[in-house]
Amino acid sequence: MRRELFTADHEAFRQLVRDFVAKEVVPHHTEWEHAGRLPRELFEKLGSLGVLGISIPEAYGGVGLRDYRYNVVLREEAARALVTLGTVRTQLDIVLPYFLAYADEEQRERWFPGLAAGRLLTAVAMTEPGTGSDLAGIRTTAVRDGDAYVLNGAKTFITGGLLADLVIVVARTSSDPGDRRAGLTLLVVEDGMPGFARGRVLDKMGIKAQDTVELSFDEVRVPVVNRLGEEGAAFGYLGHNLPQERMTVAVGSVAQARAALETTLAYVKERQVFGTPVASFQNTKFELAAVAAEIEAAQTMLDRAVRELVDGELSGADAAKVKLFCTEMQARAVDRCLQLIGGGYGYILEYPIARLYADARITRIYAGTSEVMKVIIAKSLGL
Repeated sequence: MRRELFTADHEAFRQLVRDFVAKEVVPHHTEWEHAGRLPRELFEKLGSLGVLGISIPEAYGGVGLRDYRYNVVLREEAARALVTLGTVRTQLDIVLPYFLAYADEEQRERWFPGLAAGRLLTAVAMTEPGTGSDLAGIRTTAVRDGDAYVLNGAKTFITGGLLADLVIVVARTSSDPGDRRAGLTLLVVEDGMPGFARGRVLDKMGIKAQDTVELSFDEVRVPVVNRLGEEGAAFGYLGHNLPQERMTVAVGSVAQARAALETTLAYVKERQVFGTPVASFQNTKFELAAVAAEIEAAQTMLDRAVRELVDGELSGADAAKVKLFCTEMQARAVDRCLQLIGGGYGYILEYPIARLYADARITRIYAGTSEVMKVIIAKSLGL
C-alpha cells in the first residue's frame, strides 16, 4: 500500500540511515549482542551525521527539526536490516523529549551540545523493584538540603543505564495522602556523583544489544540546578510524553513484523520439503497472506497516529489503542513466521526469525502492558 506519511526530505534521510546501518551496524551487530550493549563510538558516529541532533535546536549544534517522522525512519531502517538500536531509540524517542521540554537555558547550554554530538548518553530511571506501571507508587526519595537534593533509592530495568552520562531519575520530593500523583520530581544524576552506583546488568530474553541495568542512589547530592522543570510536577511531565513513548514501541512492532514477513518469504521460496518449495503449500500461502494483511492494517493505523503525534493531536487513549493493536499483531505475525521457517531452524538464534521472536515479547510489557492499555481504552469509553 502507498504511504503518504513521508516527504522527500524524509526519504533522503532514509537513504542516509540505510547506508549507515549497512556499513556501521550490520557487520558488528552480533558482536554487540554478545557484549550486551551498543558501543559509545556508534553514538558519536550518529552524532557526526546529525541523527542524534535532529530535534535539538541549531544554537546547540543540532538540526532543529521537531518532526517525529525522522525517528520513525530510523526505527524502520534498523528493522529492515534485521538489527536493533535499542539505546539509540531510548535516547531519541524517550529521554531527549524531557530535556527538550523542561531544560532551562543553563541546562541547554550545558548538555545539548554533547547530546547532539553523541558524547553524552542518557537514560531515564522510573521503574523500581516494586513499582512498574504504577508511577504514583515510586518510593525513591529526594530531600532538599540547601542547594542540593539528597537522593536515596533504587531503580531497575533501566535501558541504557550502563553507559549513561546523564540519568533522569523520578524521585518523590513530597507526599500528599490525598493525591498519590503529587510530589514527584525529575532530577538529572550525572556519572561520577558520589553515591550513584550501577548494579547488575540484567540478562534478558531478547533485545540483547541493549543494556538493561539496576541503579542505586545512596545519599547522592544532586544540585538543584540539575532539576528538570518544577518540583513536584513530574507526574504530569511523564504523562505528557507517554503517547510518544507508546508510539515508539508501536513503530518498532510494525517494522519488525514486516521484517519477519520479508525474511520468511525469502526462506519459504528456497526451502524444500518433500521436493517441493515450502512456499507452494496452501497453508504457507494462507498464513503469510494473513500476516501481510494484518501488517498493512497496523501500518495504516500507525501512520495516522504518527501524523496526529506530529500535529500535536494524538490523545493518550488513541496512543494506547495503537500500541495495543500493533504489539499484539507483532506477536501473532512473528509466531506464525517462525512456525514456517523449517521447523527447528526457526528456533536457532543464527536465524533472524528467532531473534525477532525473542525481541517481540517485551513490546507487550514495556511502556505500559497490554492490560494497562486496555484499562486506558476502557476509561476513554466511559467504563
